[in-house]
Amino acid sequence: MTETSPPPYRVLARKYRPQRFVDLIGQEAMVQTLGNAIKRDRIAHAFLMTGVRGVGKTSTARLIAKALNCIGPDGEGGPTIDPCGICEPCQAIAEGRHIDVIEMDAASNTGVDDVREIIEAVRYAAVSARFKIYIIDEVHMLTKNAFNALLKTLEEPPAHVKFLFATTEVHKLPVTVLSRCQRFDLRRIPADMLADHFAKVITAEGVDAEPEALALIARAAEGSARDGLSILDQAIAHGIEQVTADQVREMLGLADRNAIRDLFGHVLEADAAGALDGLRNQYDLGVEPTNVLRGLLEIVHAVTRAKSSHRVDPAQSLEERAIYEEWASRLGFAALHRLWQLLLKGLQEVMTAPLPYEAAEMALLRVIHASNMPDPGEWMRRLASGEFGSAVAAPAGNAPAPAAPAMAGATMAGTATVSVTMVAPPAEIVPETATIPASYAELVATLESAGKMIIGDKLRREFGVVRYAPPELVLHGKPRAADREFLPTLMTALKALTGLVWDVRESDLPAEPTLAEQEQMAEEAARQAILADPLVAAALHAFPGAELIDHHPLKLRSA
Repeated sequence: MTETSPPPYRVLARKYRPQRFVDLIGQEAMVQTLGNAIKRDRIAHAFLMTGVRGVGKTSTARLIAKALNCIGPDGEGGPTIDPCGICEPCQAIAEGRHIDVIEMDAASNTGVDDVREIIEAVRYAAVSARFKIYIIDEVHMLTKNAFNALLKTLEEPPAHVKFLFATTEVHKLPVTVLSRCQRFDLRRIPADMLADHFAKVITAEGVDAEPEALALIARAAEGSARDGLSILDQAIAHGIEQVTADQVREMLGLADRNAIRDLFGHVLEADAAGALDGLRNQYDLGVEPTNVLRGLLEIVHAVTRAKSSHRVDPAQSLEERAIYEEWASRLGFAALHRLWQLLLKGLQEVMTAPLPYEAAEMALLRVIHASNMPDPGEWMRRLASGEFGSAVAAPAGNAPAPAAPAMAGATMAGTATVSVTMVAPPAEIVPETATIPASYAELVATLESAGKMIIGDKLRREFGVVRYAPPELVLHGKPRAADREFLPTLMTALKALTGLVWDVRESDLPAEPTLAEQEQMAEEAARQAILADPLVAAALHAFPGAELIDHHPLKLRSA
Protein backbone atom coordinates (compact mmCIF):
# COMPACT_ATOMS: atom_id res chain seq x y z
CA MET A 1 0.00 0.00 0.00
CA THR A 2 1.48 3.32 -1.08
CA GLU A 3 1.73 6.01 1.57
CA THR A 4 0.22 9.36 0.70
CA SER A 5 2.89 12.07 0.82
CA PRO A 6 1.98 15.14 2.82
CA PRO A 7 1.09 18.26 0.82
CA PRO A 8 3.99 20.63 0.24
CA TYR A 9 4.34 23.41 2.80
CA ARG A 10 2.83 26.74 1.82
CA VAL A 11 4.18 29.89 3.36
CA LEU A 12 1.75 31.85 5.51
CA ALA A 13 1.58 34.76 3.06
CA ARG A 14 0.09 32.40 0.43
CA LYS A 15 -1.85 30.15 2.76
CA TYR A 16 -3.76 33.04 4.33
CA ARG A 17 -4.24 35.16 1.23
CA PRO A 18 -7.76 36.69 1.41
CA GLN A 19 -10.38 34.54 -0.34
CA ARG A 20 -13.32 36.83 0.46
CA PHE A 21 -13.70 40.56 0.78
CA VAL A 22 -14.40 40.20 4.50
CA ASP A 23 -10.89 38.72 4.85
CA LEU A 24 -9.33 41.84 3.30
CA ILE A 25 -8.28 43.75 6.40
CA GLY A 26 -7.95 47.51 6.56
CA GLN A 27 -9.72 48.30 3.25
CA GLU A 28 -13.34 48.72 4.35
CA ALA A 29 -13.98 51.88 2.29
CA MET A 30 -12.94 50.18 -0.94
CA VAL A 31 -15.02 47.07 -0.18
CA GLN A 32 -18.09 49.22 0.48
CA THR A 33 -17.63 51.14 -2.79
CA LEU A 34 -17.25 47.93 -4.78
CA GLY A 35 -20.25 46.37 -3.07
CA ASN A 36 -22.47 49.32 -3.89
CA ALA A 37 -21.26 49.37 -7.49
CA ILE A 38 -22.05 45.66 -7.95
CA LYS A 39 -25.48 45.97 -6.32
CA ARG A 40 -26.42 48.88 -8.58
CA ASP A 41 -24.86 47.31 -11.67
CA ARG A 42 -22.49 50.25 -12.05
CA ILE A 43 -19.34 48.21 -12.66
CA ALA A 44 -16.46 50.08 -14.27
CA HIS A 45 -14.61 48.58 -17.21
CA ALA A 46 -11.16 49.25 -15.67
CA PHE A 47 -9.98 49.27 -12.06
CA LEU A 48 -6.65 50.49 -10.71
CA MET A 49 -5.40 49.29 -7.30
CA THR A 50 -2.49 51.21 -5.85
CA GLY A 51 -0.69 51.17 -2.53
CA VAL A 52 2.48 50.02 -0.80
CA ARG A 53 3.67 46.43 -1.01
CA GLY A 54 1.66 43.73 0.67
CA VAL A 55 -1.61 45.56 1.32
CA GLY A 56 -3.63 43.35 -1.01
CA LYS A 57 -3.60 44.87 -4.49
CA THR A 58 -3.33 41.63 -6.46
CA SER A 59 -5.55 39.81 -3.96
CA THR A 60 -8.17 42.51 -4.45
CA ALA A 61 -7.94 42.10 -8.23
CA ARG A 62 -8.57 38.37 -7.90
CA LEU A 63 -11.47 38.99 -5.52
CA ILE A 64 -13.02 41.38 -8.03
CA ALA A 65 -12.60 38.71 -10.71
CA LYS A 66 -14.39 36.24 -8.44
CA ALA A 67 -17.13 38.74 -7.59
CA LEU A 68 -17.86 39.43 -11.27
CA ASN A 69 -17.77 35.79 -12.41
CA CYS A 70 -19.31 33.95 -9.43
CA ILE A 71 -22.36 31.88 -10.37
CA GLY A 72 -23.20 30.66 -6.85
CA PRO A 73 -23.46 27.09 -5.51
CA ASP A 74 -26.56 26.47 -7.63
CA GLY A 75 -25.02 27.90 -10.80
CA GLU A 76 -27.69 30.61 -11.07
CA GLY A 77 -26.03 33.48 -9.20
CA GLY A 78 -24.89 36.81 -10.59
CA PRO A 79 -22.16 39.30 -9.68
CA THR A 80 -21.88 39.66 -5.92
CA ILE A 81 -19.60 41.31 -3.38
CA ASP A 82 -19.61 38.03 -1.45
CA PRO A 83 -18.54 35.32 -3.94
CA CYS A 84 -19.36 31.82 -2.78
CA GLY A 85 -15.92 30.29 -3.24
CA ILE A 86 -17.58 26.97 -4.13
CA CYS A 87 -18.58 27.28 -7.76
CA GLU A 88 -16.19 26.32 -10.53
CA PRO A 89 -15.30 29.93 -11.53
CA CYS A 90 -14.47 30.85 -7.92
CA GLN A 91 -12.29 27.79 -7.39
CA ALA A 92 -10.55 28.11 -10.75
CA ILE A 93 -9.78 31.79 -10.17
CA ALA A 94 -8.48 31.07 -6.65
CA GLU A 95 -6.18 28.40 -8.05
CA GLY A 96 -5.04 30.62 -10.94
CA ARG A 97 -6.25 28.29 -13.71
CA HIS A 98 -9.33 30.03 -15.10
CA ILE A 99 -9.00 30.42 -18.85
CA ASP A 100 -10.88 33.74 -18.92
CA VAL A 101 -8.93 35.39 -16.08
CA ILE A 102 -5.53 36.24 -17.49
CA GLU A 103 -2.84 37.43 -15.09
CA MET A 104 0.09 39.26 -16.61
CA ASP A 105 3.26 40.58 -14.97
CA ALA A 106 4.08 43.89 -16.61
CA ALA A 107 7.62 43.71 -15.26
CA SER A 108 8.41 40.87 -17.68
CA ASN A 109 5.92 41.79 -20.42
CA THR A 110 6.68 45.43 -20.96
CA GLY A 111 6.60 45.89 -24.70
CA VAL A 112 4.06 46.94 -27.26
CA ASP A 113 3.97 43.41 -28.70
CA ASP A 114 2.68 42.03 -25.40
CA VAL A 115 -0.07 44.63 -25.31
CA ARG A 116 -0.90 43.91 -28.96
CA GLU A 117 -1.68 40.31 -28.01
CA ILE A 118 -4.18 41.60 -25.45
CA ILE A 119 -5.76 43.92 -28.01
CA GLU A 120 -6.18 41.04 -30.45
CA ALA A 121 -7.64 38.73 -27.78
CA VAL A 122 -10.24 41.13 -26.34
CA ARG A 123 -12.32 40.84 -29.53
CA TYR A 124 -13.26 37.27 -28.66
CA ALA A 125 -15.92 36.50 -26.07
CA ALA A 126 -15.15 34.75 -22.80
CA VAL A 127 -14.99 30.95 -23.09
CA SER A 128 -16.88 30.00 -19.93
CA ALA A 129 -17.03 33.02 -17.63
CA ARG A 130 -19.33 36.02 -17.54
CA PHE A 131 -16.42 38.42 -18.10
CA LYS A 132 -12.97 38.08 -19.61
CA ILE A 133 -10.67 39.73 -17.08
CA TYR A 134 -7.09 40.92 -17.53
CA ILE A 135 -5.10 41.39 -14.32
CA ILE A 136 -1.89 43.33 -15.02
CA ASP A 137 0.45 43.54 -12.01
CA GLU A 138 3.04 46.33 -11.67
CA VAL A 139 1.41 48.05 -14.62
CA HIS A 140 3.73 51.06 -14.30
CA MET A 141 6.48 48.90 -15.86
CA LEU A 142 4.84 49.04 -19.29
CA THR A 143 6.67 51.15 -21.84
CA LYS A 144 5.28 54.42 -23.18
CA ASN A 145 4.50 52.79 -26.52
CA ALA A 146 2.72 49.93 -24.78
CA PHE A 147 0.52 52.37 -22.87
CA ASN A 148 -0.27 54.27 -26.05
CA ALA A 149 -1.24 51.06 -27.81
CA LEU A 150 -3.58 50.14 -24.94
CA LEU A 151 -5.34 53.50 -24.62
CA LYS A 152 -8.12 53.05 -27.19
CA THR A 153 -8.99 49.55 -26.02
CA LEU A 154 -8.85 50.68 -22.39
CA GLU A 155 -11.28 53.52 -23.03
CA GLU A 156 -13.83 51.53 -25.05
CA PRO A 157 -13.36 47.81 -24.36
CA PRO A 158 -15.98 45.23 -25.38
CA ALA A 159 -18.73 44.75 -22.80
CA HIS A 160 -17.40 41.33 -21.81
CA VAL A 161 -13.87 42.62 -20.92
CA LYS A 162 -12.64 44.11 -17.65
CA PHE A 163 -9.15 45.39 -16.89
CA LEU A 164 -7.69 45.20 -13.37
CA PHE A 165 -4.40 47.01 -12.83
CA ALA A 166 -2.14 46.92 -9.76
CA THR A 167 0.87 49.14 -9.05
CA THR A 168 3.03 50.40 -6.21
CA GLU A 169 4.13 53.50 -8.18
CA VAL A 170 1.00 55.13 -9.47
CA HIS A 171 2.84 58.39 -10.23
CA LYS A 172 4.61 56.63 -13.11
CA LEU A 173 1.34 55.95 -14.95
CA PRO A 174 0.36 58.35 -17.74
CA VAL A 175 -2.52 60.65 -16.92
CA THR A 176 -4.33 59.30 -19.98
CA VAL A 177 -4.38 55.85 -18.35
CA LEU A 178 -5.40 57.12 -14.91
CA SER A 179 -8.34 59.01 -16.37
CA ARG A 180 -9.72 55.80 -17.90
CA CYS A 181 -9.67 53.77 -14.66
CA GLN A 182 -11.63 53.69 -11.44
CA ARG A 183 -8.89 54.11 -8.87
CA PHE A 184 -8.68 52.56 -5.39
CA ASP A 185 -5.89 53.58 -3.03
CA LEU A 186 -5.33 50.74 -0.59
CA ARG A 187 -4.25 51.99 2.82
CA ARG A 188 -1.42 50.81 4.98
CA ILE A 189 -2.84 48.38 7.51
CA PRO A 190 -2.67 49.73 11.10
CA ALA A 191 -0.29 47.91 13.44
CA ASP A 192 -3.02 46.95 15.92
CA MET A 193 -5.14 45.46 13.13
CA LEU A 194 -2.15 43.50 11.84
CA ALA A 195 -1.40 42.19 15.34
CA ASP A 196 -5.00 40.95 15.67
CA HIS A 197 -4.74 39.29 12.27
CA PHE A 198 -1.47 37.59 13.22
CA ALA A 199 -3.06 36.33 16.43
CA LYS A 200 -5.76 34.59 14.38
CA VAL A 201 -3.12 33.08 12.09
CA ILE A 202 -1.10 31.85 15.08
CA THR A 203 -4.21 30.22 16.54
CA ALA A 204 -5.03 28.55 13.22
CA GLU A 205 -1.45 27.25 13.03
CA GLY A 206 -1.61 25.86 16.57
CA VAL A 207 1.34 27.92 17.77
CA ASP A 208 1.68 30.01 20.93
CA ALA A 209 2.95 33.58 20.72
CA GLU A 210 3.38 36.43 23.14
CA PRO A 211 1.20 39.47 22.35
CA GLU A 212 4.29 41.69 22.52
CA ALA A 213 5.98 39.50 19.90
CA LEU A 214 3.04 39.95 17.56
CA ALA A 215 3.06 43.69 18.21
CA LEU A 216 6.77 43.83 17.30
CA ILE A 217 6.13 41.94 14.08
CA ALA A 218 3.22 44.24 13.24
CA ARG A 219 5.42 47.32 13.70
CA ALA A 220 8.22 45.79 11.62
CA ALA A 221 5.72 45.03 8.81
CA GLU A 222 5.13 48.79 8.29
CA GLY A 223 1.52 48.32 7.22
CA SER A 224 2.13 45.34 4.92
CA ALA A 225 0.23 42.13 5.66
CA ARG A 226 2.48 40.08 3.38
CA ASP A 227 5.68 41.38 5.00
CA GLY A 228 4.23 40.70 8.44
CA LEU A 229 3.22 37.15 7.57
CA SER A 230 6.68 36.48 6.15
CA ILE A 231 8.26 37.71 9.39
CA LEU A 232 5.78 35.63 11.40
CA ASP A 233 6.66 32.57 9.33
CA GLN A 234 10.31 33.11 10.16
CA ALA A 235 9.55 33.71 13.83
CA ILE A 236 7.62 30.43 14.09
CA ALA A 237 10.58 28.60 12.59
CA HIS A 238 12.95 30.49 14.91
CA GLY A 239 11.08 29.58 18.09
CA ILE A 240 10.77 26.16 19.67
CA GLU A 241 7.65 26.13 21.81
CA GLN A 242 6.32 29.65 21.30
CA VAL A 243 7.10 32.93 19.60
CA THR A 244 8.50 35.31 22.20
CA ALA A 245 9.28 39.01 22.04
CA ASP A 246 12.96 38.37 22.81
CA GLN A 247 13.21 35.91 19.93
CA VAL A 248 11.62 38.42 17.54
CA ARG A 249 14.00 41.18 18.67
CA GLU A 250 16.97 38.88 18.22
CA MET A 251 15.74 37.72 14.83
CA LEU A 252 15.09 41.23 13.51
CA GLY A 253 18.00 42.92 15.26
CA LEU A 254 15.58 45.18 17.10
CA ALA A 255 16.48 47.09 20.21
CA ASP A 256 14.85 46.02 23.48
CA ARG A 257 12.15 48.63 24.08
CA ASN A 258 12.62 48.46 27.84
CA ALA A 259 16.36 49.02 27.41
CA ILE A 260 15.74 51.93 25.03
CA ARG A 261 13.34 53.51 27.53
CA ASP A 262 16.01 53.17 30.22
CA LEU A 263 18.53 54.76 27.84
CA PHE A 264 16.14 57.63 27.15
CA GLY A 265 15.77 58.13 30.91
CA HIS A 266 19.57 58.40 31.26
CA VAL A 267 19.61 61.01 28.49
CA LEU A 268 16.92 63.10 30.22
CA GLU A 269 18.84 62.90 33.51
CA ALA A 270 22.08 63.95 31.76
CA ASP A 271 23.66 60.67 32.93
CA ALA A 272 26.37 60.28 30.31
CA ALA A 273 27.90 57.14 31.82
CA GLY A 274 24.52 55.39 32.06
CA ALA A 275 23.59 56.36 28.49
CA LEU A 276 26.88 55.12 27.04
CA ASP A 277 26.60 51.86 29.02
CA GLY A 278 23.09 51.36 27.68
CA LEU A 279 24.29 51.94 24.11
CA ARG A 280 27.17 49.49 24.61
CA ASN A 281 24.84 46.81 26.00
CA GLN A 282 22.58 47.06 22.97
CA TYR A 283 25.57 47.01 20.62
CA ASP A 284 26.97 43.91 22.31
CA LEU A 285 23.60 42.21 21.81
CA GLY A 286 23.89 42.80 18.06
CA VAL A 287 21.62 45.84 17.80
CA GLU A 288 22.83 48.34 15.21
CA PRO A 289 23.43 51.91 16.48
CA THR A 290 20.96 53.19 13.89
CA ASN A 291 18.24 51.03 15.44
CA VAL A 292 19.05 52.43 18.89
CA LEU A 293 18.64 56.00 17.65
CA ARG A 294 15.47 55.05 15.77
CA GLY A 295 14.13 53.64 19.03
CA LEU A 296 14.92 56.91 20.83
CA LEU A 297 13.20 58.86 18.05
CA GLU A 298 10.13 56.63 18.40
CA ILE A 299 10.05 57.41 22.12
CA VAL A 300 10.30 61.17 21.54
CA HIS A 301 7.48 60.91 19.00
CA ALA A 302 5.35 58.84 21.37
CA VAL A 303 5.92 61.27 24.26
CA THR A 304 5.07 64.24 22.05
CA ARG A 305 1.87 62.54 20.91
CA ALA A 306 0.99 61.72 24.50
CA LYS A 307 1.44 65.39 25.38
CA SER A 308 -0.56 66.75 22.46
CA SER A 309 -3.34 64.16 22.24
CA HIS A 310 -5.24 61.82 24.51
CA ARG A 311 -5.70 59.24 21.76
CA VAL A 312 -4.46 55.84 22.85
CA ASP A 313 -2.11 53.83 20.63
CA PRO A 314 -3.39 50.24 20.83
CA ALA A 315 0.08 48.91 19.97
CA GLN A 316 1.51 50.34 23.22
CA SER A 317 1.54 48.33 26.42
CA LEU A 318 0.12 49.78 29.62
CA GLU A 319 3.65 50.18 30.97
CA GLU A 320 4.73 52.16 27.91
CA ARG A 321 1.65 54.33 28.04
CA ALA A 322 2.19 55.20 31.70
CA ILE A 323 5.84 56.19 31.34
CA TYR A 324 5.18 58.20 28.17
CA GLU A 325 2.47 60.16 29.94
CA GLU A 326 4.80 60.77 32.89
CA TRP A 327 7.54 62.10 30.60
CA ALA A 328 4.98 64.18 28.72
CA SER A 329 4.02 65.90 31.97
CA ARG A 330 7.68 66.77 32.66
CA LEU A 331 8.86 67.88 29.22
CA GLY A 332 7.71 70.92 27.28
CA PHE A 333 7.07 70.98 23.56
CA ALA A 334 10.20 73.04 22.93
CA ALA A 335 12.40 70.48 24.69
CA LEU A 336 10.74 67.60 22.83
CA HIS A 337 11.21 69.29 19.46
CA ARG A 338 14.87 69.95 20.21
CA LEU A 339 15.36 66.33 21.27
CA TRP A 340 13.79 65.21 18.00
CA GLN A 341 16.05 67.44 15.92
CA LEU A 342 19.19 66.42 17.79
CA LEU A 343 18.43 62.71 17.54
CA LEU A 344 17.41 63.00 13.89
CA LYS A 345 20.69 64.76 13.12
CA GLY A 346 22.54 62.07 15.06
CA LEU A 347 20.80 59.31 13.10
CA GLN A 348 21.80 60.92 9.79
CA GLU A 349 25.41 61.12 10.96
CA VAL A 350 25.47 57.51 12.14
CA MET A 351 24.07 56.28 8.83
CA THR A 352 26.91 57.92 6.89
CA ALA A 353 29.76 57.73 9.41
CA PRO A 354 32.75 55.42 8.85
CA LEU A 355 32.55 54.58 12.59
CA PRO A 356 28.82 54.18 13.31
CA TYR A 357 29.14 53.16 16.96
CA GLU A 358 31.46 56.05 17.81
CA ALA A 359 29.16 58.44 15.92
CA ALA A 360 26.21 57.17 17.99
CA GLU A 361 28.15 57.80 21.23
CA MET A 362 28.95 61.34 20.13
CA ALA A 363 25.33 61.94 19.17
CA LEU A 364 24.13 60.85 22.63
CA LEU A 365 26.74 62.99 24.37
CA ARG A 366 25.66 65.99 22.28
CA VAL A 367 22.05 65.48 23.37
CA ILE A 368 23.11 65.16 27.01
CA HIS A 369 25.29 68.27 26.77
CA ALA A 370 22.39 70.19 25.26
CA SER A 371 20.11 69.16 28.12
CA ASN A 372 22.39 71.01 30.57
CA MET A 373 22.25 74.28 28.68
CA PRO A 374 19.63 76.91 29.52
CA ASP A 375 16.67 77.41 27.24
CA PRO A 376 17.40 80.73 25.45
CA GLY A 377 13.79 81.84 25.19
CA GLU A 378 12.89 81.08 28.79
CA TRP A 379 16.13 82.56 30.08
CA MET A 380 15.59 85.81 28.17
CA ARG A 381 12.00 86.07 29.36
CA ARG A 382 13.09 85.69 32.95
CA LEU A 383 15.87 88.23 32.50
CA ALA A 384 13.48 90.72 30.91
CA SER A 385 11.01 90.29 33.74
CA GLY A 386 13.68 91.32 36.25
CA GLU A 387 13.61 87.96 38.03
CA PHE A 388 17.37 88.04 38.56
CA GLY A 389 17.47 91.63 39.82
CA SER A 390 20.11 93.93 38.34
CA ALA A 391 21.40 92.93 34.97
CA VAL A 392 24.80 91.33 34.66
CA ALA A 393 27.45 93.68 33.41
CA ALA A 394 29.98 92.72 30.79
CA PRO A 395 33.33 91.63 32.22
CA ALA A 396 36.34 93.82 31.56
CA GLY A 397 39.61 92.45 30.24
CA ASN A 398 40.22 88.90 31.40
CA ALA A 399 37.84 89.04 34.33
CA PRO A 400 35.79 85.85 34.61
CA ALA A 401 32.23 86.05 33.37
CA PRO A 402 29.53 85.65 36.04
CA ALA A 403 27.81 82.28 36.10
CA ALA A 404 24.53 82.18 34.20
CA PRO A 405 21.45 81.00 36.10
CA ALA A 406 20.77 77.30 35.41
CA MET A 407 17.51 76.69 33.61
CA ALA A 408 15.56 73.48 33.14
CA GLY A 409 14.88 72.07 29.69
CA ALA A 410 16.92 70.83 26.78
CA THR A 411 18.27 73.15 24.08
CA MET A 412 20.21 72.61 20.92
CA ALA A 413 23.99 72.55 21.22
CA GLY A 414 26.06 74.91 19.13
CA THR A 415 26.50 78.63 18.74
CA ALA A 416 23.66 80.72 20.06
CA THR A 417 22.70 83.90 18.25
CA VAL A 418 21.25 87.11 19.60
CA SER A 419 19.19 89.42 17.42
CA VAL A 420 18.36 92.85 18.88
CA THR A 421 16.16 95.52 17.31
CA MET A 422 16.67 99.16 18.31
CA VAL A 423 13.95 101.75 17.76
CA ALA A 424 14.64 105.37 16.68
CA PRO A 425 12.91 107.99 14.58
CA PRO A 426 13.73 107.76 10.87
CA ALA A 427 16.12 110.30 9.41
CA GLU A 428 14.41 113.31 7.95
CA ILE A 429 14.40 113.15 4.15
CA VAL A 430 14.48 116.46 2.29
CA PRO A 431 11.65 116.47 -0.22
CA GLU A 432 12.47 116.67 -3.88
CA THR A 433 10.89 120.10 -4.11
CA ALA A 434 13.70 121.62 -1.99
CA THR A 435 15.76 123.98 -4.14
CA ILE A 436 18.97 124.02 -2.09
CA PRO A 437 19.59 121.12 0.32
CA ALA A 438 20.78 122.23 3.76
CA SER A 439 23.67 119.75 3.98
CA TYR A 440 25.89 117.61 1.82
CA ALA A 441 24.13 114.46 3.00
CA GLU A 442 20.77 115.95 2.02
CA LEU A 443 22.21 116.97 -1.34
CA VAL A 444 23.21 113.36 -2.05
CA ALA A 445 19.85 112.06 -0.87
CA THR A 446 18.06 114.59 -3.10
CA LEU A 447 20.09 113.51 -6.13
CA GLU A 448 19.21 109.86 -5.47
CA SER A 449 15.51 110.60 -5.01
CA ALA A 450 15.58 112.53 -8.29
CA GLY A 451 16.76 109.42 -10.12
CA LYS A 452 20.49 110.24 -10.19
CA MET A 453 21.34 106.98 -8.42
CA ILE A 454 24.78 106.47 -10.00
CA ILE A 455 25.92 109.99 -9.16
CA GLY A 456 24.54 109.77 -5.65
CA ASP A 457 26.18 106.41 -5.01
CA LYS A 458 29.56 107.67 -6.24
CA LEU A 459 29.35 110.74 -3.99
CA ARG A 460 28.26 108.59 -1.03
CA ARG A 461 31.09 106.05 -1.34
CA GLU A 462 34.04 107.85 -2.97
CA PHE A 463 34.03 111.53 -1.93
CA GLY A 464 34.41 113.30 1.38
CA VAL A 465 33.21 116.87 1.62
CA VAL A 466 35.79 119.65 2.32
CA ARG A 467 33.39 122.59 2.01
CA TYR A 468 29.66 122.75 1.39
CA ALA A 469 28.45 126.35 0.76
CA PRO A 470 25.91 126.25 -2.08
CA PRO A 471 26.52 126.82 -4.88
CA GLU A 472 30.12 125.97 -3.90
CA LEU A 473 31.06 122.32 -3.32
CA VAL A 474 34.64 121.26 -2.57
CA LEU A 475 35.28 117.52 -2.51
CA HIS A 476 38.15 115.24 -1.57
CA GLY A 477 38.07 112.14 -3.75
CA LYS A 478 39.38 108.71 -2.95
CA PRO A 479 42.00 107.27 -5.34
CA ARG A 480 39.35 105.16 -7.03
CA ALA A 481 37.20 108.27 -7.65
CA ALA A 482 39.40 109.60 -10.46
CA ASP A 483 37.02 110.32 -13.33
CA ARG A 484 37.47 113.40 -15.50
CA GLU A 485 33.89 113.35 -16.70
CA PHE A 486 32.31 113.00 -13.25
CA LEU A 487 32.59 116.59 -11.98
CA PRO A 488 31.08 118.16 -15.16
CA THR A 489 28.30 115.59 -15.03
CA LEU A 490 27.69 116.42 -11.35
CA MET A 491 27.52 120.16 -12.05
CA THR A 492 25.01 119.61 -14.83
CA ALA A 493 22.84 117.46 -12.53
CA LEU A 494 23.01 120.06 -9.71
CA LYS A 495 22.00 122.87 -12.05
CA ALA A 496 19.03 120.87 -13.28
CA LEU A 497 18.09 120.09 -9.68
CA THR A 498 18.48 123.53 -8.06
CA GLY A 499 18.50 125.99 -10.95
CA LEU A 500 21.92 127.34 -9.85
CA VAL A 501 25.30 127.16 -11.52
CA TRP A 502 27.49 125.22 -9.09
CA ASP A 503 31.21 125.55 -8.54
CA VAL A 504 32.34 121.97 -7.97
CA ARG A 505 36.03 121.19 -7.58
CA GLU A 506 38.39 118.74 -5.95
CA SER A 507 40.91 119.55 -3.20
CA ASP A 508 43.64 117.78 -1.22
CA LEU A 509 42.61 119.51 2.01
CA PRO A 510 41.35 117.36 4.90
CA ALA A 511 37.77 116.28 4.44
CA GLU A 512 35.04 114.59 6.38
CA PRO A 513 34.75 110.81 5.98
CA THR A 514 32.61 109.70 3.08
CA LEU A 515 28.91 109.23 3.82
CA ALA A 516 29.39 105.45 3.50
CA GLU A 517 32.19 105.57 6.10
CA GLN A 518 30.02 107.69 8.40
CA GLU A 519 27.23 105.12 8.10
CA GLN A 520 29.66 102.30 8.94
CA MET A 521 30.90 104.20 12.00
CA ALA A 522 27.33 104.84 13.12
CA GLU A 523 26.55 101.16 12.60
CA GLU A 524 29.54 100.11 14.70
CA ALA A 525 28.64 102.63 17.40
CA ALA A 526 25.11 101.23 17.53
CA ARG A 527 26.51 97.70 17.70
CA GLN A 528 28.79 98.59 20.60
CA ALA A 529 25.90 100.28 22.38
CA ILE A 530 23.84 97.12 22.02
CA LEU A 531 26.68 94.92 23.27
CA ALA A 532 27.12 97.24 26.27
CA ASP A 533 23.47 96.92 27.23
CA PRO A 534 23.28 94.87 30.47
CA LEU A 535 20.51 92.62 29.17
CA VAL A 536 22.44 91.71 26.02
CA ALA A 537 25.68 91.29 27.96
CA ALA A 538 23.98 88.87 30.34
CA ALA A 539 22.59 86.86 27.42
CA LEU A 540 26.01 86.63 25.78
CA HIS A 541 27.56 85.46 29.03
CA ALA A 542 24.93 82.75 29.42
CA PHE A 543 25.77 81.30 26.02
CA PRO A 544 29.55 81.05 25.51
CA GLY A 545 30.49 81.52 21.90
CA ALA A 546 27.30 83.45 21.09
CA GLU A 547 27.54 86.41 18.78
CA LEU A 548 25.39 89.34 17.70
CA ILE A 549 24.45 88.62 14.10
CA ASP A 550 21.73 91.15 13.40
CA HIS A 551 20.77 94.55 14.74
CA HIS A 552 19.16 97.75 13.57
CA PRO A 553 20.10 101.30 14.60
CA LEU A 554 16.97 101.78 16.71
CA LYS A 555 16.65 102.68 20.35
CA LEU A 556 16.38 99.69 22.72
CA ARG A 557 13.06 99.63 24.47
CA SER A 558 12.99 98.68 28.13
CA ALA A 559 11.37 95.35 28.96
